[in-house]
Amino acid sequence: MLYAKVVLGLPIDVAFDYSLPQGFGNRVCVGARVWVNFRNRKSVGYVVGLTKSSAIRNIKDILGLVDERPLLSKEMLLLARKLADYYCCSYGEAIESILPPELRKGKNLEGAPQRDTLLSEPVTLGSVPQVLPQVLHDLEPKRRWEIYVEEAKRAQDAGRSAIILFSDIQLVLRAKEIFEKAKVNDVHALYRKEKEEFMVWQEVRSKESSIVLGTRSAVFAPVNNLGLIILDHEEDSVYKQEQVPHYHAREAALMRAEIEGAKVILESFSPTVGTFYPVKDEKTEYRLIKRQKAYPQVKIIDTKRMPYAERKSKEIFSRLLTDAIFSVLNSKGKVLVFINRRGFATYAACHNCGKALKCPACNISLVYHFDQDILRCHHCAFKMEPPKICPNCNRGYIKYSGIGTDKIESELARIFPQSRIGEDIVVSTSFILKDEERNFDLICVLNIDNALNRVDYMAAEKVFYLLSGLITLTDKKIIISTSFPQHHCFEALVKGDPRIFYNEELRFRKQLKYPPFRHMALVKARGRDEQKVKKAAEALFEKLKAGSKGVEALSINPGDPPKLRGNFYWQILLSGLSPQKLSKFLKIHLKDCRYSGIIVTVDIDPL
Repeated sequence: MLYAKVVLGLPIDVAFDYSLPQGFGNRVCVGARVWVNFRNRKSVGYVVGLTKSSAIRNIKDILGLVDERPLLSKEMLLLARKLADYYCCSYGEAIESILPPELRKGKNLEGAPQRDTLLSEPVTLGSVPQVLPQVLHDLEPKRRWEIYVEEAKRAQDAGRSAIILFSDIQLVLRAKEIFEKAKVNDVHALYRKEKEEFMVWQEVRSKESSIVLGTRSAVFAPVNNLGLIILDHEEDSVYKQEQVPHYHAREAALMRAEIEGAKVILESFSPTVGTFYPVKDEKTEYRLIKRQKAYPQVKIIDTKRMPYAERKSKEIFSRLLTDAIFSVLNSKGKVLVFINRRGFATYAACHNCGKALKCPACNISLVYHFDQDILRCHHCAFKMEPPKICPNCNRGYIKYSGIGTDKIESELARIFPQSRIGEDIVVSTSFILKDEERNFDLICVLNIDNALNRVDYMAAEKVFYLLSGLITLTDKKIIISTSFPQHHCFEALVKGDPRIFYNEELRFRKQLKYPPFRHMALVKARGRDEQKVKKAAEALFEKLKAGSKGVEALSINPGDPPKLRGNFYWQILLSGLSPQKLSKFLKIHLKDCRYSGIIVTVDIDPL
């Protein structure tokens, strides 16, 4: 008798045995979907193996077939297995992250190619020619488009497919226009929010070669003869999946390229430290695209050395900044004022009792938006009208403090009443980095120390990314206010040499055993009852502290933020020599952990 090994899209990393009823034997194949009875529910399962024997008694029959041909190739099955081993998820969860929602729900696939021969052994691959990944350090982002078109055409001329990933849908659509204008054939846009995603997915799967432009999930596009994967702005955190499994498109691209012998290009104006690190060991090719326009003057203002009167007054704009802005406006130039906080005031509290107004679902300070006269939570959809008197003591008035983009605009309108805010002076958050066509004569960076002082080993890297992006928007001058003028992040920008930052950052991380020298895992416990979540996390931490060779439980802390959308969070940070060892360790130790009302998730290589 023949049995099918079936996995499901559940956090259970086990392949279940199901028997094949008479007449099904020659119709079930590895990589296909089947209907199965699991816990008295009809569910979609994925066949990952076939065998002639089973040690399980009272095996259930497969209820029916969704596919009579493989939906997933042996290469994609192997990719799913690698993702499961890396990101501490089940084989079934990894498979479902590869597929569009319609296919996970059991929708039939039309026009599928002929199925492979039945496979009875686990899926493995022979050796394929390996191509070193390439880091494209792009100091002139506008020039990357011609490189993408050139590389895609080269892959197409060789009869191979290409996948190019972008951080948002607008960039995907812009890229499609550029490729079509360059007369590149068989170009397809593929992203999850597209109404025609399923149709495009099927069309791509049916072609011998094609060019796919898409967001994060397009890394799993079912192209044939894959020859090239490009990640545009690879440093962008949007490539990290927020839901389980928390895969990163960069790692998925490198895995898939290794399996299929494709070339990977990681483009960025500020590559991540982890991406830059292999360059030093010559495990990755490095290509630098130099600036064509002049490198701007980078001026650092040491806020600790400002005149006492200015520091005491707590004015948003120092005299030096005000004079610099006035000089540019006087010569009909454009100014960008950068602050990475939205709203008018970031903190609202009673002047009498000191009670802060916070989101009831997230327990985070509400942000006041002056233009809408509303208090809003930036983590969920909660909003409320500002109270006239304190809802806690019914006496004091609400005092607003902190600085956001709205308040900056208000202050600039007061200081420069003749200027047009939004035209002569633009105030923006990091969203401005997506507008590559803008060019400013002066960029002023405010409150950058808030980002630099975060309890995050990647804080300096994130600041360097922001500032490197801002520098691409000017060829004149950028002024940065900071209390840490000697920081290697600013030194690298002043001297126009990014290697100063990377070398110093890698030296620090090596000393502290931070990535890329070790890998991190974040085990998160969440639930509605704060004390139950805390106790469950503490019990779990004690269990994980025993550890194993190469894995260490470092700390246990409330989540960041500790409450979000009605759930309380606690998190445990672990360190390991490799993500696979961390994943294996956690799968073993979390297997039997069951806490009523508590959900435990794992994030490998958290950002």
